[in-house]
Amino acid sequence: MGLALVLISLTGCGGRPTTDSATAEVQHVLDRRAAALLRHDAAAYGETGTRTAYDHLRAVPLASWSYRLTGLHRSGSTATADARLSYRVRGYDNAPVVSGRLLTLKVTADGGWYVASDRPAKKAGEQLWDQGTVNTVQGEHSLVMGVGQSGTALHAYARLADRAVPAVSRAWGTDWTRHVVVLVPGSLEGMAGLLGSPASSYRGIAAVTTGEAGGSGAAPADRVVVNPEAYALLGDVGKQVVLTHETTHVATRAHTNPATPLWLSEGYADWIGYLGTGRTPAQASPELARAVRDGEVPDALPTDEDFGFTGDPGRLARAYEGGWLACRMIADRWGEVRLGQFYRAVGTHPKRAGAVEDAMKRVLGTTLEAFTAQWRDYLRDRLG
Repeated sequence: MGLALVLISLTGCGGRPTTDSATAEVQHVLDRRAAALLRHDAAAYGETGTRTAYDHLRAVPLASWSYRLTGLHRSGSTATADARLSYRVRGYDNAPVVSGRLLTLKVTADGGWYVASDRPAKKAGEQLWDQGTVNTVQGEHSLVMGVGQSGTALHAYARLADRAVPAVSRAWGTDWTRHVVVLVPGSLEGMAGLLGSPASSYRGIAAVTTGEAGGSGAAPADRVVVNPEAYALLGDVGKQVVLTHETTHVATRAHTNPATPLWLSEGYADWIGYLGTGRTPAQASPELARAVRDGEVPDALPTDEDFGFTGDPGRLARAYEGGWLACRMIADRWGEVRLGQFYRAVGTHPKRAGAVEDAMKRVLGTTLEAFTAQWRDYLRDRLG
């Protein structure tokens, strides 16, 4: 039954089915292509089609690479194929990263098939090698992969990431992979391409972390994707804070799910990011400090909507600052260990409703109303 379902799905656009032999032949070509890539056999890879991806991927330490054909449509001597690419980066991915691909194939003189192009499927984000030749730098706890970046620049990212990983482990604990993959495209547009979203969504954002929240230990590693344009505007401390913040998201992902509000996940990442920097609340929270001094103390903790990219950078900054100060208050008044326990306790709930309230009662011995009142007083005291 499983085989029948797979064969039924391999139909062409407009309902024209391909023959089983064509499907098997194309899958065989893709299998040969993957095997050649993994054993670094440029000649064998070239026999299966275009070498662009091979040249772009040469420096990436791949542990696995495979295609699963999901759809094939033939028109004369050409065909288009839908495929699921699965790959793992050696030493970093515990399970395959999966991406949809659209391939164009042509018939060779001897009646075989070769791949003429391999690009992201519709609505699928680009892979870094789609943007050019990938250069890599491997640190003690990190792998940095970049396009259009100098070796000096990539080494600088690796040094920051290597400092971030132990800093996160000291605060959060060691129940995570304790390594991080950083992707550095050549531009803001390259970042947006990797994330499959418009560039306007990330303008002014220095970095984001990909990956599903609430993942198990078998999930692939997260990628920290850098916006090189915004990142370049930061000072040395700011650059370290950003990479430590994003590394915190990698560490906490298994305990982050829909029950976790953004004020907690982003605030906790900022809390670890700022540890040891010596930055005071007023220095690290200029937007919120300005509001408090003007008598505009927030009535409630930031909502998830406050973290949206709405074109109001002040609102977004105040949301991050408010979340950070909420986590800082927990660390100050209940202790750093209790802060980590609170984060994990919220993540034990499958849904948002009641998750924060229950965790506050069990871990902090307080209510959301009392906590919010304390937080508002904390803002006045630290920022006023």
